[in-house]
Order: sequence, then structure tokens, then C-alpha cells
Amino acid sequence: MADEVVLLDTWASMFGMRVRLALAEKGVNYDYKEQDIENKSPLLLQMNPIHKKIPVLIHNGRIICESAIIVQYIDEVWNDKSPFMPSDPYERAEARFWVDFIDKKTYVTWRKMWLSEGEEHEASKKELISIFKQLEDVLGDKTFYGGDTFGFLDIALITFSRWFYTYETYGNFKMEVECPKLMAWVKRCFQRETVSKTLPDDKKVYDYVFAWEKRLKNNK
Repeated sequence: MADEVVLLDTWASMFGMRVRLALAEKGVNYDYKEQDIENKSPLLLQMNPIHKKIPVLIHNGRIICESAIIVQYIDEVWNDKSPFMPSDPYERAEARFWVDFIDKKTYVTWRKMWLSEGEEHEASKKELISIFKQLEDVLGDKTFYGGDTFGFLDIALITFSRWFYTYETYGNFKMEVECPKLMAWVKRCFQRETVSKTLPDDKKVYDYVFAWEKRLKNNK
């Protein structure tokens, strides 16, 4: 019996992109159900009643939530292809630590920058850049965060690259100037067919955010 795999997601979500990329890396077919995060569907609320957020993976009727957890689940279930996680326990712990760092810091800081002005905006911009500089330091001179292997931390971070143009536009800075090694890593990642075919155009993401901002202002 074939696996039944359903993904509830929003196309522009960097967290949802992680799951789509992980499924692509493992060659898993799935049914994609686009969600409107401003008008949450009964299905999403039923599948994720705790957080009421995307992404949600439904595998043979079992529900898995939170993108980092879903990516690890995919890695363990479809284990016939190269693993996302390092074999060494310490390296696995390190990868999980930095993914947790990304999840706790990046989106929150971007949102502060996006919705603020003046000194708060500048402070948030500096904090956002410093987050990416820290992540650049973690990469060092490696090809990927997983060394020669495109792994868990690479999957978790590369999806944010689709938002870099948006960050740059709202923050008036250039990632290429601030984090050149990180941007070189982005280019290496996009040499992978799974990455280039799965992740959306960064300008479309900006258009999505700009339209979202207009709706927020109109609703005030």
C-alpha cells in the first residue's frame, strides 16, 4: 500500500519550504493543499489545533507539526536515501541547536524590523544582520553546513534565502556585502536541482509581503 502524504502549507512560508525541500530530497510524492494564513481553513484548525499554524504533514492519517520536527520525521521515515542528520551524536546536537537558533531569532527579528520605524527599525536591522553573520561563522569554509553533505541545517536555512531580497529592501542593506560567504553558500545550494526547482522566486516573495503589508495598513 502506497504512503498517503498530504502537506498543508503556504507557498511563501520559509518554514513550509523546508518541508517541501525535504520531501523533494527524499523523492516523496505528496498532495499539496495551499492554506490562507489570514483566513485559516477548518482543515488546518482540525489538523493543528494547538498552534493553528502551517506547515502540517499528514502521513497515513498521522499528523506531524512544526517544520524542524517534520524534516527530521521525513529523514527517519524515508531513510533509503542519504540522511539529513550527521552520524555523530555531537554533530546532530549542534545541527539541532543552530536550527533552534534560526527558529527562535530570525523570523521574530525580521518582523520587528518590518513593522517598526526609526531607532527600533535600525536596531532590528542590525540584529538581523548579526544573526546571519553568526550563521556565516558557523559555516566557516565548509561547502555545506553538513560538510560535503547537504543536510538538516542547510535545509533549515536555505529557505530563508528566498526572503533575503525582502529583508534587503525593507532594511536597505545588501546580504552580498554583509555576508559574502553565506551568499556563496546560497549559490552552491541552488546548484542542486531539488533546491532550484522547489523554492520560489525571491521577487515573488517580496510582492507577497508588500501586498500583505498593504492589507495590514488597510485593516487599521
